[in-house]
Amino acid sequence: MSFQVQRMSPMPASFLGSALRGTFFLAFGLWWSVRYPLKFLGRKGAAGGQPGRGRAELFEGALKAFFALVGILVEQFVPTGPHLQLYSPKTHSWTDLTHWHYSTIYLFFLLSGITDVVSHSPLKLPPGMEQLSLTLALLVEGLLFCFRDYSDAVLDQHLHSLLAVAIFAGALCAFLEVFLRDHIILETLRTSSFLLQGSWLWQIGFVLSPPWGGPGWNDSDSSNLLFLTMCFCWHYVGALAIVAANAAASRCCNESCQLKFGDIDVELDCGLCLHRGKKSSSGALLPESSSDDK
Repeated sequence: MSFQVQRMSPMPASFLGSALRGTFFLAFGLWWSVRYPLKFLGRKGAAGGQPGRGRAELFEGALKAFFALVGILVEQFVPTGPHLQLYSPKTHSWTDLTHWHYSTIYLFFLLSGITDVVSHSPLKLPPGMEQLSLTLALLVEGLLFCFRDYSDAVLDQHLHSLLAVAIFAGALCAFLEVFLRDHIILETLRTSSFLLQGSWLWQIGFVLSPPWGGPGWNDSDSSNLLFLTMCFCWHYVGALAIVAANAAASRCCNESCQLKFGDIDVELDCGLCLHRGKKSSSGALLPESSSDDK
């Protein structure tokens, strides 16, 4: 297997850009891999099994919108970026559509984050709008990667075709959550798809634009395609292992802390729960007033 032959691509990949995009998805995948098991345990212990909806969703939406906005600004205003110019009248051609490609993806994730925030504001959007906006963001991402111009770059196309599998799997889970909200199986599958997408974006950066500055992998070696397909499966095994490990750690933490979750927002209000527990304990030590004191 040869990795040393210089390959030519009409859309050269940037390792740093691919790593930053991968970090975006990895961050949310890791967050969800802890949050959803805790939320499931909270629902299990709550009266009536009703899920607590609190500040976690608001925080998540704001963070998603912030990351997406930063992504748009970086794509547009890096030294080689288009600086919001879509068409050049001098050259009579489109201006750096690669950066516009990723800016469009970030735009829909920005809208998804805004929808999350508005859903927990006094406006109160209809239930399921958060999942629907995330579905649209993932569908747009997958659509743009599917119809991207790869020309004769077979390896580049194969890598992004595998990425599209992870994207559309996450979109399917998010769409089903519009109708089956707070479903732990769908939430787990969506989490694993985000972890897979994030780690695979890092892998794409290593394959197409190694950080040490050498040439990318040989585009004409068909064995590279088979290896990368197997590598994609290994990435998913790693994603499932992370989800399982964090779920187990969340369960152990829950059992060791001996918290009674009730209607408390588990993800962000553990400190409040402990504070309430101390107050109730202190109150129990106070003598009760008797009828003789009246």
